[in-house]
Amino acid sequence: MPSSLQLRGYQRQAITSWFANNGRGTLKMATGSGKTITALAIGCELYQQIGLQVLLVVCPYRHLVSQWARECEKFNLKPILAFENLRTWQSQMSTQLYNLRSGSQRFVTVITTNSTLISEGFQSQLKYFPPKTLIIGDEAHNLGAPRLEESLPRRVGLRLALSATPERYFDDGGTQSLFDYFGPVLQPEFSLRDAIAQGALVHYLYYPVLVELTEAESIAYLKLTKRIGRSLLYREREHGEIRDFEDHEDLKPLLMQRARLIGAAANKLTALRELMQTRRETTHTLFYCSDGSQTEERSSLRQLKAVARILGVELGYKVSTYTAQTSLAERELLRHQFESGELQGLVAIRCLDEGVDIPAIQTAVILSSSGNPRQFIQRRGRVLRPHPGKERANIFDMIVLPPDLDRDTMEVERNLLRKELRRFVEFADLADNAGEARMKLLALQKRYGLLDI
Repeated sequence: MPSSLQLRGYQRQAITSWFANNGRGTLKMATGSGKTITALAIGCELYQQIGLQVLLVVCPYRHLVSQWARECEKFNLKPILAFENLRTWQSQMSTQLYNLRSGSQRFVTVITTNSTLISEGFQSQLKYFPPKTLIIGDEAHNLGAPRLEESLPRRVGLRLALSATPERYFDDGGTQSLFDYFGPVLQPEFSLRDAIAQGALVHYLYYPVLVELTEAESIAYLKLTKRIGRSLLYREREHGEIRDFEDHEDLKPLLMQRARLIGAAANKLTALRELMQTRRETTHTLFYCSDGSQTEERSSLRQLKAVARILGVELGYKVSTYTAQTSLAERELLRHQFESGELQGLVAIRCLDEGVDIPAIQTAVILSSSGNPRQFIQRRGRVLRPHPGKERANIFDMIVLPPDLDRDTMEVERNLLRKELRRFVEFADLADNAGEARMKLLALQKRYGLLDI
């Protein structure tokens, strides 16, 4: 352990819980609450107690490998970064594992990506990992996908999963197999409220920005909501009561389509223009655009370009885009320019959701409010990381107002909206301007008879 490092009380508790659960478990801790440090502290403890020999860290993205490497070096570890080119890491890994067996080396650290983990090159090496190996799954909810879950090494007994939101969206089976492998969520769970109260994250002001759909979007929205309603009704007749939308396979594509329609709503651009016209001097601002998953790549990039054009060309705001295609070297440069204020803002899709550490962000404008609770929590947590001189963060959250609906559709809408609105309300309640933020959401609650939230 670096001598300069002081673990917080909840981190020490989490370590105790993991050991008490026989070296298995999932740490559900808010973004920014020090999961990486807690995990490495567990590794230190294991090294002292049982002579741990290998630390294997699995991350979803390349930039997280670099971040883990930086943290590992503070603990005096020299990690093998196993991703991309086989030639660069495979011989290094087999040599070090051989040295371990022959006794000429005491410890091996390997940091890899999910996609390298499932590769033949990596899988063929797993049988040489000794029994005293600890596997850490970072942003572990990703590892619940079948292909990844099957590739997790069964011979490794010491297992630790890290995630602010381990439950997988629309996938109860994947969530269960994740807990079956890594172990259950351990106490203490460390929520956003806890993180702010203990100074692990900063306070914030929350401004919901309500956006109306255009006429064409409203018609499409209405059609989709009717189809969802019909599908639910049919399902209810066939199978009795439905407890949860997520249980319902046929609904997924319809719900995703609706989410895409909301994500790309045209009036968000008008709202953005109005918002930023009076804020041209603002720096350290992040603009989150629509999701950018494979199926909606085109509409996401359209929104990304439109946002960059409004900010950069129309308003003369100094911005750059930040996507999955941005190279690692360019990301470092952008981060530096952003922190120094040379760039006022970054326009990003998805790749900033998980693990990217730019604590200098002071203001976020969220154009894409994801229905996925994980992204919802991570996007907001990302903005609340402490940074020198950052006393408080500002979050502008664009919330699309559903159009006026007839009575039958209204009931479906209420049920769909209830979950989503609960997250907005919880987030508003934790803000320093909670009263003002709640008043803004009240209009929406009244419209749909959801005042009980």
